[in-house]
Amino acid sequence: MLRHQLEIRVAYQETDGQRRVHHANYLNYFERGRVEMLRSIGHDYKAIEDSGKMLVVTEMNVRYHAAADFDDVLTVTTEVTEIRKVRMRHRYTIHRDDTLLVQADSVIACIDREGRPARLPDLST
Repeated sequence: MLRHQLEIRVAYQETDGQRRVHHANYLNYFERGRVEMLRSIGHDYKAIEDSGKMLVVTEMNVRYHAAADFDDVLTVTTEVTEIRKVRMRHRYTIHRDDTLLVQADSVIACIDREGRPARLPDLST
């Protein structure tokens, strides 16, 4: 299956009053990981949407292990673990050096402009 790594530096506006990454911002990191993974295999997320298909999150399960701080450099690893007709599963890990900070799993479904399930675009490389 597909696997991609992305480095992200934590921006100040992504943190709370203690300069720790606010928990909701990890969802944005996962989204960036998915978009960049598609780009790395020659697929443009914007072009997928322009074709009338949307990839929407239907499930997200996040496990927090340690905090990330302002200015940390994080590695977001995104893996596709399953592809079906209209949905796919992803697994994510976020590390700071060798320290595991966050693990997550998601289900992404493909829908058309009317919100009905649609066949996933061909994501082969």
